[in-house]
Amino acid sequence: MSRSSFSPRVSGDGASHTSRRSKTDVSVAVNSPEFEAEVAAAAPFLRGSVLTAAIAFVAGTGFTLFGYDQGVMSALLTAKQFEDVFPQVVVNSNDPGNHATLQSFVVAIYEIGCLIGALSNLWVGDWLGRRKTIVLGGIIMIIGAILQTTSFSYAQMTSTVPSYHAECSPAARRGSLIMIEGSLITFGIMISSDPSQWIDFAFFWLSGSSAQWRVPIALQIVLAIIMISGISFLPESPRWLAKHGRNAEALAVISALDGKPHKDPAVEQTYHGIREAIAAESHFGSDTSPLREVFTNGRSQNFRRAFLGVVVQCFQQITGINLITYYATLLFERLGIDDVKSRIIAAANGTEYFLASLVAIALIDRIGRRPLMLFGAVGQTITMVLLAVLGSIDTSGTQVASAVLLFVFNSFFAVGWLGMTWLYPAEIVGLRIRAPANAFSTASNWTFNFMVVMVTGPSFNNISWGTYIVFAALNAFIIPIVYFFFPETAGRSLEDMDVVFALAYNEGMSPVKVSLRKDVPPAGSPEADEILGISGHDGSVRDDGSRTAEKV
Repeated sequence: MSRSSFSPRVSGDGASHTSRRSKTDVSVAVNSPEFEAEVAAAAPFLRGSVLTAAIAFVAGTGFTLFGYDQGVMSALLTAKQFEDVFPQVVVNSNDPGNHATLQSFVVAIYEIGCLIGALSNLWVGDWLGRRKTIVLGGIIMIIGAILQTTSFSYAQMTSTVPSYHAECSPAARRGSLIMIEGSLITFGIMISSDPSQWIDFAFFWLSGSSAQWRVPIALQIVLAIIMISGISFLPESPRWLAKHGRNAEALAVISALDGKPHKDPAVEQTYHGIREAIAAESHFGSDTSPLREVFTNGRSQNFRRAFLGVVVQCFQQITGINLITYYATLLFERLGIDDVKSRIIAAANGTEYFLASLVAIALIDRIGRRPLMLFGAVGQTITMVLLAVLGSIDTSGTQVASAVLLFVFNSFFAVGWLGMTWLYPAEIVGLRIRAPANAFSTASNWTFNFMVVMVTGPSFNNISWGTYIVFAALNAFIIPIVYFFFPETAGRSLEDMDVVFALAYNEGMSPVKVSLRKDVPPAGSPEADEILGISGHDGSVRDDGSRTAEKV
């Protein structure tokens, strides 16, 4: 295969000292017969909308599993057979005071496992690739479900699936496609707790058998097997392939995702935009690991972008959503509703949560990420304030109103924050640091998830409705942070965001202001090349996407 040189001199901030290449030169790398043959040989079996749908299905199965895992414990905590096997989680006036803490720990330990899995992607994610990491996560989950199901005493995937889906989605529909994952989280929660033919409520009636709680937990395995089986028919992320020098495969996958020939101008621009993003992010030198680059700034603003991903995941958890997700049945029982009715209302709450999440799918790519986050945070703040006020009054009428407000809170969260925190970290960071940055952001989610779930039981036991005041303050804190520091990503490719941050750095402006401008050139254009500073001496790009560079 012919290779053209690409070795510009790079300044301290990663800027090239060479002239930019012309649009006609970008086709050089894909014109050789050998490269054409490699592209043809690497073509995926599925193409176009069928491939996009298949990726959405597999990614969605993973997030349905995620939601099911979260929701399944809500009703099991008060199941008779579960209490018989794990009496340490029973909380009432006759039991030791540490039972509330132990109950919270049984729920929250799930987050610790997820945290370990997320942090493992600091090293595993880029090494194995997106597909293999998802398979590994599924296998570990199956093993964990088996251990849970067979328990008799008290004793990676979420950071990879969004990246894989985002890297395989078109810019114009990326938001809505990944918001579907958020909706499927709520679908998983819903099927794990909804009435009649659905799962927890159905098995609630098996009060004489441990199948009452063992079967709902074991059903996780079915979803994990579907996910693992489905991923075997899908291609690897084109961005991961290009990053690892497998350029023919990357171009073949882009062509398949777009449903167009690989010489189509739109396909070539996407391909070269990815290659250029890799080149722009390689100015630290090949001996610098992506993990270390997370903590750098300069033109790429890596640390700022990674930190935004960490913060948005933290914000999702400190809203207080898991007061409801994990403790729905207990919350309704605390409002004076009997055992069966509290389960029915909790199940209806899960159904409404799922239906509300569908609104975000329709809006996310039309009005953008920032408006939805702000809308959700404002609504959540008001709802938490009202829950605190009603909780302080505590009459039969206010209990009914409080139950309704839990539905209202779910609605605001589903529209503004449910899927957003899986979408935003995947699209805000650059390709080279995407795996470690998403590992950190997902670790943030599970860390704060653990914190919230762990303190909820003791908090309600000690300060009761005052718990809602704490979360009202936290939701209010989110509003100005999002407004002043979170750039808009709607309508831009993943590589376009590199241009947005580079332009903000070059002009000394806030990335938020730049992201709202309409004159930012798209990745792959000569204007974007100049902003990124990646033009080659001879106006071409090497086939492996590499470059020589001076260390910063």
